[in-house]
Amino acid sequence: MDIGKNTIVSMHYRVATAEGEHVDKSEEGHPMVYLHGHGQIIPGLEAALAGRKSGDHVDAEVTAENAYGAYDAALDLQVSRDLFPEDVQKKLKPGFQFQAEHPTQAGEHVLFTVHTVEKDAVLVSGNHPLAGKSLLFTVDIVDVRPATDEELSHGHAHGPGGHHHHH
Repeated sequence: MDIGKNTIVSMHYRVATAEGEHVDKSEEGHPMVYLHGHGQIIPGLEAALAGRKSGDHVDAEVTAENAYGAYDAALDLQVSRDLFPEDVQKKLKPGFQFQAEHPTQAGEHVLFTVHTVEKDAVLVSGNHPLAGKSLLFTVDIVDVRPATDEELSHGHAHGPGGHHHHH
């Protein structure tokens, strides 16, 4: 069966940046499973896998625009520490994340990550760590099957042996 909309795909993958920096991989014996055609994986990889079948090996280069988006300099901000509520100020350290409105696009919310905390200022970025980077995927497709009605109604794959929700 070919990969297409509403198929459940199991795959092993490795991903690195175009510069060769390792990003992520599936765990040995635990393929990643997703519902194809529903935006659950980055668009460029979904496009590269369409039409492939079980047993196929796929090498795909995905540009930043089709991965985690272009790097947006407007999302790298220096924020005055006293703009944060007092209870949050105690939590401000590199890696701390918070939702806030996009600085130039009203109504659009962004997940910001704190990078540096100085005495009076906090340096944050709303860019995904992989924004602006092209990614190289190596994929081995383990299995392709039609999604069940229940999986389609829930909008995601259900694991082997029944129904699993991640909380």
